[in-house]
Amino acid sequence: MPKDAPVDPRGPRFSAWITAAILAVVLLTGSWRLLAAQTLLFGLCAFISLKLNPWGHVYRFALQPRLTPTSEREEAAPLRFAQGVGFVFALVGTIGYATGLTALGVVATSAALVAALLNAALGLCLGCEMFLLLRRYAPVLARPQ
Repeated sequence: MPKDAPVDPRGPRFSAWITAAILAVVLLTGSWRLLAAQTLLFGLCAFISLKLNPWGHVYRFALQPRLTPTSEREEAAPLRFAQGVGFVFALVGTIGYATGLTALGVVATSAALVAALLNAALGLCLGCEMFLLLRRYAPVLARPQ
């Protein structure tokens, strides 16, 4: 897995707002196709590179130049792990909606929405916290030798 450079933490929060909006639309419409698109986006960011997130590009080119510069940076590994967690929830939700198991789709999408809203509104990235806990309690698995 290639290593992404550290990122401005405001970018992932902006992306979380967009993600939350998409997930809310999915809950309102039950559109498994829209959730499948979000699942694909989570997968690209988790398994290939955060640079593939279109909302990150919008942030970097449209918003970041208008904001006060910051030297604060966040490591990419926890963010990519969080995208992987989002991928799992969105995949389960997509399968639920697409196969007629609407309750499964609603529950999985709702869980992803809560996580996105916590990140967007409070800066609390649940997937990032999971990554750090795993690294602390399973240091051999999380750190290259």
